[in-house]
Amino acid sequence: MNKKPLPQRMCVGCREMKEKRELIRVVKTPEGDITIDTKGKMNGRGAYICPKEDCLQKAVKTKGLERAFKQQITPEIFVSLKERLAQDE
Repeated sequence: MNKKPLPQRMCVGCREMKEKRELIRVVKTPEGDITIDTKGKMNGRGAYICPKEDCLQKAVKTKGLERAFKQQITPEIFVSLKERLAQDE
């Protein structure tokens, strides 16, 4: 039997390729709202980030999420990402 390859995505913080299920998906909906996609199935443009504090800091510093979505990211999004990281630990 052939095994299906696991999907790989790049973290916007550390820029490393990792398995999709290891990363947190942030999505820009067609309406323009930016939210955290807990199920990984929401419609819209997605960007992925590692569940690590240092990757989040790198994404903020390099504006990785802003580049991915081509718009400004509100501080509330970063706060909710920090809370999500605290839950995962």
